[in-house]
Amino acid sequence: MTARLLDGRAVADTLLDGVRDEVTAFVAAHGRAPVLATVLVGDDPASATYVRMKANRCAKVGITSRRVELDATVDTAELVRRVTELSDDPGVDGILLQHPVPEHLDERAAFEAITPAKDVDGVTRASFARTAFHEGGYPSATPGGILRLLDAYDIPLAGKHAVILGRSAILGRPLGMLLLGRDATVTYCHSRTDGLTGHVRAADLVVAAVGRPGLVRGEWIKPGAVVVDAGYADNTGDVDFDGAAERASAITPVPGGVGPMTIATLLAQTVEAAWAHEADRGGAAAPVSAVDGKEGR
Repeated sequence: MTARLLDGRAVADTLLDGVRDEVTAFVAAHGRAPVLATVLVGDDPASATYVRMKANRCAKVGITSRRVELDATVDTAELVRRVTELSDDPGVDGILLQHPVPEHLDERAAFEAITPAKDVDGVTRASFARTAFHEGGYPSATPGGILRLLDAYDIPLAGKHAVILGRSAILGRPLGMLLLGRDATVTYCHSRTDGLTGHVRAADLVVAAVGRPGLVRGEWIKPGAVVVDAGYADNTGDVDFDGAAERASAITPVPGGVGPMTIATLLAQTVEAAWAHEADRGGAAAPVSAVDGKEGR
């Protein structure tokens, strides 16, 4: 392998160290821990595993995890009601609705029941709009994590041609907006794109996020390009790792690349939200952040 490995686990650990320090400062200032509420619908094993991982990470940094479990037979009205209750609860700082929910539910309606001030996973229309207009707020956790990872390795973005494979509302589309905000030129590719190979071969940055193992072949990668594999299925990414690593300048592994950054970003944004909520109540605002170096909002 010739490509530099973009180690998401190592960068996430550093970010979580900062989150832990920020939580300590928050508890000292406000006498409580930040609270992340996680809503899990049904008994899908993968979703349950993800929720458990997030709860474990919360415990390690001092964030209180409140788990809400709903039966798979719940209807959309009840799901929306429960999410709205969390939005209205002053004791909750962030809300995560574990994706995907059972097919009979209107997932978008449930997402929109999350008030933007608690949308630390960046799934609402309001959060997407703020991302698109570069007005702050909380970007979708996976795109936000990808940018944090690229920044940690000083990957230049301005003027670069980024090709995103995938157009989901919580990954591909918001990532493109974030990259535009960093002066990259962005091309979206999807299931109906003609000439996919040619688009990928022209890219300085390839982000694969479609969930089709091995879709992107190593010979498609332009020499020196950066490859971010955000696909995940049975511990396999969307990119032929070995082949791509022979041509790329930098590449993320699967697992151990994007995944850890998603969780770390979610928790960092939860602490940001907690500071903002206390400031809105007249409490102390955040000091210069140990998480991202920015002043409190």
